[in-house]
Amino acid sequence: MKENSQPFKSPPTDGPVPLPPAFEDARGKIQTLVDGGIQSVQIITSKASTVRANHYHKADSHYMYVVTGSMKYYHRLVGDKAPPTMLVVRAGEMVFTPPQVEHAVEFPEDTVFLNITGKSREQKTYEDDLVRVELLKPKGHAG
Repeated sequence: MKENSQPFKSPPTDGPVPLPPAFEDARGKIQTLVDGGIQSVQIITSKASTVRANHYHKADSHYMYVVTGSMKYYHRLVGDKAPPTMLVVRAGEMVFTPPQVEHAVEFPEDTVFLNITGKSREQKTYEDDLVRVELLKPKGHAG
């Protein structure tokens, strides 16, 4: 498994998505995560030692922004038989998954993240766009 720690070049292969500078004043800070093209946002909590995803999307794309905790994000292009690339995404970092990229996420600790999607996550629409794969074997928990 390759671990990728290079600066971001093109999603998702080269690292976390660079965030624009935050607006900050005496009241606090405003950090833009995604500007435009969004249809759904979910807050997802994941327990330590669990695995999520193990799929790819035919047409949808999404950002995952870690609020607390961290995740190991595994990815490779659909049809690629090489081991997936692994990227550690920490609190305050975000990764992008385009369509046709197999991905799985392992959580080494309890983690909360935002899932920001380009298409609706109404269950039927979501399932119609989803193809399940076994990129990463869950360790005793459902994925």
